[in-house]
Amino acid sequence: MLLALPPLHRTFPHLVNTAAVSTAPALPSPALTADHALLRVSSLVGRTADPGEALREILAVAAETFGAVSGSIALLNPDSGLLEIEVQQGLPDAADRVPLRPGQGVTGWVAFHGRPQLVPDIAVEPRYIRVRADVRCEMAAPLAGPGGQVLGVINLDADRAGAFSPADLALLVRLADAATAVMQCLWQLRHLGGKARQLESLITIGQSLVTKLAPQELFETIAHDARQILGVRSCACYLFDAARNTVSLAALAAPGLETDLSSLAVSPARNEGGTASDLPLDSCLVATVVHTRKQLEFPNVQSPEFADVIDLPRDPALRSLLAAPMLDGAEVIGVLAVFTDHNHRFSNDEKRLLGALASLGAVALQNSRLYARVFQSEASLRKNEQLTTLGLLAAEIAHEIRNPLTVIKLLFGYLPLDFPEGDPRRTDARLIREKLDQLEAIVSRVLHFAKAPASLHSRWSVAEIIDDTAVLIRLKLAQAKVRLNFAPPPRPLLVDANKAQLQQVLLNLLLNSMQAMPDGGAITLTAAATEHDGAPSVTIDVTDTGAGIPEAIRDRIFDSFLSGRPDGTGLGLAIAKRILASHHGDLALLSTSPAGTTMRLRLPLAKS
Repeated sequence: MLLALPPLHRTFPHLVNTAAVSTAPALPSPALTADHALLRVSSLVGRTADPGEALREILAVAAETFGAVSGSIALLNPDSGLLEIEVQQGLPDAADRVPLRPGQGVTGWVAFHGRPQLVPDIAVEPRYIRVRADVRCEMAAPLAGPGGQVLGVINLDADRAGAFSPADLALLVRLADAATAVMQCLWQLRHLGGKARQLESLITIGQSLVTKLAPQELFETIAHDARQILGVRSCACYLFDAARNTVSLAALAAPGLETDLSSLAVSPARNEGGTASDLPLDSCLVATVVHTRKQLEFPNVQSPEFADVIDLPRDPALRSLLAAPMLDGAEVIGVLAVFTDHNHRFSNDEKRLLGALASLGAVALQNSRLYARVFQSEASLRKNEQLTTLGLLAAEIAHEIRNPLTVIKLLFGYLPLDFPEGDPRRTDARLIREKLDQLEAIVSRVLHFAKAPASLHSRWSVAEIIDDTAVLIRLKLAQAKVRLNFAPPPRPLLVDANKAQLQQVLLNLLLNSMQAMPDGGAITLTAAATEHDGAPSVTIDVTDTGAGIPEAIRDRIFDSFLSGRPDGTGLGLAIAKRILASHHGDLALLSTSPAGTTMRLRLPLAKS
């Protein structure tokens, strides 16, 4: 960083090189007065939003004011630290391709010291670097921002020795100060506009990532969006496997990727029992990010010290690297890395932006994984529901069979079947009696199996059961645009129950409510202590904002195989009511109307 000295008093006779001051007559009066020139520069803020156009206008005003034949405005490149000509007038075309080190030449001296300089005759100035053969006189002033930080230098040339005076240098300093204020304002406006676009892009990216449920599609979207929003050459998304202590390249966004993936893939490496995509962490550059859980920046990954790392894409154009961890709480689940094609010092804004993208990616990845688990849980619950249905049907059938079977067995026992030895009917009667006993045993086993084992019942908090159920279904609620409201009761309400079965009841009711609200809505759960038949109980009300239950089926909603939907089985509410009955509770329709429906669950409170 180049810093200027404390502000000067705008008189600079001690800065003028008087080794060879020409006595030639002065130039004609300037075409612009000082006030007019300052006004034209200051008014640029309202006339243009393009920093490049403003620089060209500033240089033109300065040249016209002092009658300069040529000139330039050079800015310090924050990546290279060199002075690079942004705009020039009257110089050869190749002039803007020659950067200067701070301290090199007159312009570099001004940038290094932060002070203006007047050279009446460049013929006796050893620091002068000749760009145009006819130049005889030169003056330059720094573009210094708040705190004296030098941003660049404005330089003017004349073809006659002594063409510029100390008074001209003082006016040039005033013009440079005004130009600096204008440029900082325009750069700030452009910076704010860029941040607004980045924020808009982040919102769009966040909305897009929520819809990506397939992990590979998610990784590719993160890498592509990060490359686009940061304007880098390539972006890589790595996954970290803590159990195996390996990383793998999940996605890579880079130029020419669709045509030549092999040239951009990471270095081939196989660990014991692994594949080409499983890279040992200790041999990877992103290992430092995984271990520190912090962003890291590397100026040039083509340096010799990076020759042995195996996770860098094989692209010789890559230079600077910025990598950010993808965190799930305190655990690293991956790394998002961006590469430039030139030596680049990443700004704080770029680091914050990459950190935000990495966080969005981590959240989206965890949501994707959770969504997969929800689908698995839902499939398991539906399978359990089917098995429960089959068990209940089997129990009903067995119960209905047992009564006539008992009658048959009793009547068979009263029949005169005492046949003599050797009579074939004696054997037939024995076999019939054995088969009746066998049928009775089968029916008893079915009835016994249909009962919920008491060992599956334990003490649970009603609020905990509801909270766990809400976690299982939260992504499905978000997808259906349904808001779930639940305020835990003021004191814990405990029940002795089979948690899985009660969750099955709640899930069934919540899914029914969601299907009653195709355009979204709200579901409210309330739990309260009450009494039933003089015994302490707890009620759980499930209220939705759906269209209500059709009047034609309200009285029969708990009947088996009754459904108001074409794709329904008609078993959900019937099974839910039976589950609550097995818990010595009940399920009832409390109210329904076009404004919504309320279902009430009742369970006995656990005895203290």
